[in-house]
Amino acid sequence: MKSNTHSIAGKRGESVRSDCYVEIQLKNTGGIELSVKSKVQVMYGDSIKNHVLLMSDFFGIKNASILIEDSGALLPTLSARYELAVKRLFPEMEKEFLPEIGKSKKQKTAKERLRRSRLYLPGNEPKFFPNAGLHKPDAVILDLEDSVAPTEKDAAQLLVRNTLRATDFYGCEIMVRINQLPQGLADLKYVIPHGVHVVLIPKCEGAEQIKLIENEVNRLKAEHNIKEEVFFMPIIESAKGVLNSFEIATASNNNCSLAIGLEDYTADIGTQRTNEGTESFFARSMVVNAAKAAGIQAIDTVFSDVADMEALRDSVTQAKNLGFEGKGCIHPRQIQVIHDAFAPTKNEIEKAQKIVLAFEKAQSKGLGVVSLGSKMIDAPVVKRAQNVIKLALLTNLITASWRDELNK
Repeated sequence: MKSNTHSIAGKRGESVRSDCYVEIQLKNTGGIELSVKSKVQVMYGDSIKNHVLLMSDFFGIKNASILIEDSGALLPTLSARYELAVKRLFPEMEKEFLPEIGKSKKQKTAKERLRRSRLYLPGNEPKFFPNAGLHKPDAVILDLEDSVAPTEKDAAQLLVRNTLRATDFYGCEIMVRINQLPQGLADLKYVIPHGVHVVLIPKCEGAEQIKLIENEVNRLKAEHNIKEEVFFMPIIESAKGVLNSFEIATASNNNCSLAIGLEDYTADIGTQRTNEGTESFFARSMVVNAAKAAGIQAIDTVFSDVADMEALRDSVTQAKNLGFEGKGCIHPRQIQVIHDAFAPTKNEIEKAQKIVLAFEKAQSKGLGVVSLGSKMIDAPVVKRAQNVIKLALLTNLITASWRDELNK
């Protein structure tokens, strides 16, 4: 049963781009009266009208005045905005107008995939979605939490759902930061069935939060017959979370990384965040140690000053020295600086090459023990060396034929 006869969704105005505004006024008779105003009216006006009529029929809207003000929205955005307007009229409606899953969405991820950079995208800002992957972060984060106003949480859920299905992120790992529990549990139905790789769990303070997420994810995977793995990245953002970080890191085999969020953490302990990071040294060290002890990645917080590239570089170097393997970013210009700063040094590369060659030589001889000179090399050292080589290749510091070049 409808709660009202009028609803709106989306954004309008001269400064709006890649978005749209939808207004629906229900009537008792008269059929659909549709008005479309679009910045691309000549090329796509008829397509927009046909799409709106298709959605109206899908949702059973028979008599209504509908206004669409389009600022270059792609169809997944138009669909999400229209669906939201309908569901604000009929809050109990469960039907979903789902875009087809694009071919690029067939990509999979891996637990140990590189996560040097993760670009945050506000979940209610579709203008940022189409080109995000072109900046080549290791991952994009579609955010449902802090970057979305409380009144727009429902809008972000539908936009993120449609974006997961339809947007090509050009090989980036696709993450979603859900809301703090218990609200975050409701977010999962808009995320898990639609191609997410990693779920970011904010403000974690104990293993029970991870267990709640895991149970709901498993339920949704079974319901929708999803075979692909979905990994978790808990975010530590409080003093309590820091003290429980190992418990959190080991709460699920689906945990791929443990991250720290310093804006909330420093507020929680009653201090100010600084670039030097002395106030957060203990917390960051605890998170790194918890992650390493659990056998997963440690991911550092975002750097909020998007104009200071030198300070960002120093922050990444500090994070790398502490044992972090990645960092969040809030602007595309930060991505390359983060990748460069996490890149291995010349000495690290040379040492890794020697270890990898010794390992491969031992393997070719069927030896179970790897040695370099008079030193024995254990499996974690080999693994770390292989990761250094992988990073060096990704950052073009060596070529794929580095073995041949060393033997010249």
